[in-house]
Formats: sequence, C-alpha cells, structure tokens
Amino acid sequence: MEYISTRGKIDSVGFIDAILMGLADDGGLLVPRHIPALSADTLKKWETLSYSELALEIFSLYIDGEIPREDLKKLVDDSYATFRDPEVTPVRRINDRLHVLELFHGPTFAFKDIALQFLGNLYSYVSRKNNSIIHILGATSGDTGASAIEGVRGKEGIRICILHPHQKVSKVQELQMTTVDDANVLNLSVHGTFDNCQRIIKELFADVSFKHKYHLRAINSINIARILAQTVYYFYAYFQLARKGETRTINFSVPTGNFGDIFAGYLAKRMGLPIGKLILATNENNILERFVKEGIYEPGEFRGTYSPSMDIQVASNFERYLYYLSGEDASAVSGLMSGFKAEGKIVIPADKLQQVQADFVAYGVHNDECLATIGTYYDDTNYLLDPHTACGVAATDKLAGDGEVTVALSTAHPAKFDESIQLVGITQTYPAQIEALFDKPQHQTIVDGTNEAIAEQVVKFYEAEA
Repeated sequence: MEYISTRGKIDSVGFIDAILMGLADDGGLLVPRHIPALSADTLKKWETLSYSELALEIFSLYIDGEIPREDLKKLVDDSYATFRDPEVTPVRRINDRLHVLELFHGPTFAFKDIALQFLGNLYSYVSRKNNSIIHILGATSGDTGASAIEGVRGKEGIRICILHPHQKVSKVQELQMTTVDDANVLNLSVHGTFDNCQRIIKELFADVSFKHKYHLRAINSINIARILAQTVYYFYAYFQLARKGETRTINFSVPTGNFGDIFAGYLAKRMGLPIGKLILATNENNILERFVKEGIYEPGEFRGTYSPSMDIQVASNFERYLYYLSGEDASAVSGLMSGFKAEGKIVIPADKLQQVQADFVAYGVHNDECLATIGTYYDDTNYLLDPHTACGVAATDKLAGDGEVTVALSTAHPAKFDESIQLVGITQTYPAQIEALFDKPQHQTIVDGTNEAIAEQVVKFYEAEA
C-alpha cells in the first residue's frame, strides 16, 4: 500500500515511511492511495474473529506485506494483551435502542490506548529493525498524552515529549502523564489552550529541516497508523451485535473534537461496513457541528467545558475528510487549506454540503445537557457515563431514528473526569490504578505557549540523549 499527501506535493511512501513521517513533508496529511473495498463474504468471514485476529486482518490490508505477517501478529497480540477485558472493546446494552462501546479498558482507561499501544510497539519494532532514533513529539487535550507515554515509556531508542494545556485537563489526566518519572519522558505544561499546543506541534513538524535533524515522529492522530487502528473497533462492535442477531440499521455516535475517531468510522464505512448514521457529537466548541449543518468551518470562541478532551476549535484530521469531499483532488485541498490559513475559515458550496450531510449528522451538546444526560442514564439504567460519552448519548437521543440502534463510543472511564461526575451528585469509586496516582510526585515543566519556548525544550531534551 502506498500513502500520499492530501496536498499532493510529495512522492508516495510505504507504510513504515508514512508512520515515521507523521505529518506529510508538504504540510498535508497522509492517506492510503486507495481504500480497500470489502465484500459481504469477507465481512461474514470476519464476524467470528477475536479482536486481535480482526486487527491483524485490517492492518494487513494497509501494510501489504511491508511487515512480515508473523511480526505483525506479535505486535498486535502484544498491544492488546495489556487490556483488562478479554473482548478488548466490549459492547454493553443500555436499552433496546442504545449500546455503549467501551473503549476504556486499556492501561490508561481511555480509547487512545487502542491505537497508541499498537503505535508504541510499532515504533519500538521499527527502531530495532532499522537501528534508528525515534523522538516522539505530541500534544494532548488530556488522554493522548497518557496513552502515548504508557505506550513507549522505558523503551530503548525512543524518547517522548508531550505538550498539554496548563490546568486545562482533568486532574487524573494530568497525574497519569506527570507521575511518570522515566528518563525518556518529558511533560510540558503549556500556557494556553490545546489548540495552541496542536498548532505548535504542526508548525514544528512543518519545519522539515528541524523535523529531520531531531528525528521527530508524530503520536497524534495526524499519524495515519492511529486512524487505521481505530477503524478496527467499528468493525468489531458491528460484529458483536451481528452475532447477537441484531438486524436493524446500526448507527455510531462519536464524541469528537479532533475528527480522528469519527474519521476512522467514515473510513470503515467506505471500506464496506454497513453503517447507518455517523453521528458527530461535539460540545460547546462546536465548529464541526456548524460545518455539517451550514458548510462553514471557522473557529469560534474557545469554551472550557465538562468534556475537556473535546475542547478543540481546529480539528487536526479534518483535512483528511476534505480530501475525500473534494473527490481526492489534492490541488483543491491545498487551495482550501491556504485559504483557511489566510482567512481563518472554509466555506463549501451547496453541492458539497449535501455530501457532508449524507456522510454525517451532528449535534453540539451544552454543559447542562451533558450533566443532565449523565444523571438521567445513571438513575434510569445504573450506568455511569463519562462526560464525553454523555455527549455521544445526548446526540443519539436527538438524532437517531425510530427502528434504529445506535452504538455510542465511550471514550474514557468516568473516573478520569470526577470533577464533572461530582457536579451531578454522584460518588464513584476510583479503580486502584487511578487511586494510586494521587500519592505520587509529579514531573512537568511549565512553559510559555510559543514555538520558540517549546523548540528550546525539545532541543534540550533530545540533545541530552547524545
């Protein structure tokens, strides 16, 4: 499989070069040259596979022999052996029309573990095979950082630097990152928002000479391996319901801020998974909702919410969707992104908006509605939703039709966001792994939110290895 840039200004690369490149050297995002099309027979054969077996089949389509199958199988098996549930991503029935896909059974209790356990092992594999240096640089709105650190901490040949917005993640998210004291980990707490952190990361990666000099690799969802790993659980959730005899149309409701998780669902649907609606759930930072409803992509005023991992105004994966919306016309995407940089917004014509609305429906959940959803479902079903999952469930209640069943993606364990849960008047018990964090010392460096301040810390950290 070859990978190309959404902006079309680099030569195609193979899978390993794609995951090492992260952000394409022309500033675009990497996508597969073609999306594999799956037959109904293939889907039927896959229905009985375990999670790891299914992941192996899907990864094989996109890696196309570049990693020997036995090596790939070991990477997959090792990655998902760390999960607490034997199903890896179990589906829980809430009522006749709603199921929850629990994506929080990995080491850090967040859906990011599913991709980052694999990507961490993959980076380690490449480092050993190529005798190469892997310097990971990433930004997080909360969960990516902890998952990425957990995926590579202590691994030879790899160092990781993670930026998070200072005092704008939950306490548990902060502790999961900053209580790690491994020599190959640096946490930078950045004055500003996640959008500031993400912009700095993308601009440092866009400086190709800096990127190559310091062997920078991406862990954020700009890395195509992240997206591919996330497509697996859409298939697996669908198959879990199919094995139970579910024949109704199946929707997926996805809480999203960076557009990566729902883009993985879009990719699964294009591969042939018979998904009904893709419900895009946002919070009050609702740039993506407005795009789906009006065809206007324009950052608004940042709002701090009870679902902080979605407090994002500029979605880093949005460009991948624009590529397919533009008929895979890289020059059109380049024009749109240049216009966005110059004018701060993208406006699409009516015919393109019709396509967007065929691909997605969207709903922005306000803070009070988020908390009310947590309380209502806890009272009615005794199931505790984290605030991000609550946004997905609230969107389901608004947008799912009669006779349909919806799988809402549960992106994190509620213990990671106890500040929000307490506002509903619910007392929860922390898992032991999370409870233990509160007694550990923290290790982080607080820095200004400028390219220069971050670059200085990055250079100091990575050069210290030499």
